[in-house]
Amino acid sequence: MIGVYLPGDSLLHRMPAGSKLVLLITSIVTATVFVRGPVAVAVVGVLVAGLFAMAGVPWKVVVAQLRPMVWMLLIIAVFQVLITSPARAVVVCGVLLISVALAALVTLTTRVTDMLDAVTRALGPLRKVGVDPERIGLLLALAIRCVPLLTEIVHDVAEARRARGLQWSMTALVTPVLVRALRTADAMGDALAARGVDDD
Repeated sequence: MIGVYLPGDSLLHRMPAGSKLVLLITSIVTATVFVRGPVAVAVVGVLVAGLFAMAGVPWKVVVAQLRPMVWMLLIIAVFQVLITSPARAVVVCGVLLISVALAALVTLTTRVTDMLDAVTRALGPLRKVGVDPERIGLLLALAIRCVPLLTEIVHDVAEARRARGLQWSMTALVTPVLVRALRTADAMGDALAARGVDDD
């Protein structure tokens, strides 16, 4: 779902893309450093929910953005409970969920082209040391496109596995996903090469 843009006229929609990216990084770092207990996780979670409401993002969209994290969070929570404590599990999973939610909020209220333009402008001074901002912008665009594409591949393979009665077989999920992902990457690489992206 990353890369989905919801048009709107909220303060978050009107804020410059560069400012939002800086605030996103600052917020994630701040949450990682200073959120140390379940109560703090709950407080920050309420604040993030308020930001979604202020931006006018429907709750169905919010759930769709965060649903893919459920299994990963469960695995991390079990691991944290086993090696640390339930409270630490809440903090780790909560901060991770908050970080992804903030990133989703930025992508929902910012056009991808605006984000890429902001990154390209910010990296402009690095041309002097051989950095190509346009190439990095292209890399980010591909990453944004590939996240929902990979999610779609996993969903399609899972549906096919369930139809064959193999819903409990990890091999029936991982192997086809890996094969399809590699084929998609090859096709994408060929398309970029055909357009001269690799030319010096």
